[in-house]
Amino acid sequence: MMRSLPALLILAVAIAVPIAFSGNSYVMGLMVSGLIVAGVALAWALLGNLGGMVSFGHAAFFGVGAYTSAILSAKFGLPVPLALLAGACGAALCSIVMLPALRLSGPYFALAILAYAHIFKILATEATSITGGSAGFQRFPPLPTIMGLDLSSRVGSYCLLVVLVAICAAIYLAVKRSHVGTALRAMAESEDATRVVGVNATLLKAWMLLLSAFITGLFGAMNAHIINFLEPDYAFSASWSILPIIAAIFGGYRTILGPVAGAVLIYLFDQIIAKELLPVGHEILLGILLAGMILIAPNGLFGMFQRKTVKGAAHAAA
Repeated sequence: MMRSLPALLILAVAIAVPIAFSGNSYVMGLMVSGLIVAGVALAWALLGNLGGMVSFGHAAFFGVGAYTSAILSAKFGLPVPLALLAGACGAALCSIVMLPALRLSGPYFALAILAYAHIFKILATEATSITGGSAGFQRFPPLPTIMGLDLSSRVGSYCLLVVLVAICAAIYLAVKRSHVGTALRAMAESEDATRVVGVNATLLKAWMLLLSAFITGLFGAMNAHIINFLEPDYAFSASWSILPIIAAIFGGYRTILGPVAGAVLIYLFDQIIAKELLPVGHEILLGILLAGMILIAPNGLFGMFQRKTVKGAAHAAA
């Protein structure tokens, strides 16, 4: 029961938010943006925890997913639901270009992915006939209305994002509990040993990169149709790489719910408190908050909660 308590608490909050703040567009807008960050943080944690790869360039997948969905829906008339899926697939396809970086490890891999993100940003800026270049790309369809629920509204977008985050979390859990997850955990302990017993470490890493890119691209596409405007500096902003990392580590990137809760909390802190206290350079407060969390609880909020739960159970048993 104690282990399911965080999940039940998050579920209760997710249900309560639209009931309590449906008439407050500002709060609902913050929650929508927080869930976008949560989806990317979940994708980043999947790659870092299961794949054992730290990425500084998830903005590449986010931007490619956004532009792919927007362009296909606006210029080719593809229905928005299919365009969202195409955006996710486009991000996964662009990750194939990054597969040579799998030969690298540690900070070298992270920097290589960062370089790819910069390359995609330049391509989006220069391809003015397709993307609109630095002037931006707009006038593409918003999210549709399904079963009477306007998904383009704040409440509709929120409900859709909650469902998508839940589905992605379930996929993460399924992979973690599968034979692939077992092989990945063994690979994290000793990659050479797993190669000896026939595990294709490179292939597993490639699949994790593809899955992480797919999820990130999906949320990038969602964000594009919510704000109805794109330009390279925004779509490929470093914030889409940095905020998910901070959120995942703060919440506990080795857990599944940690990145989700951490993303919402970090984003709300940044927008409501940090910007109020320090309008210029408010990101420094995020750094201080993250450093404090690492010193107090290296495994994040959920890691700290799990540790206390285990200790409480041990004392109860004794």
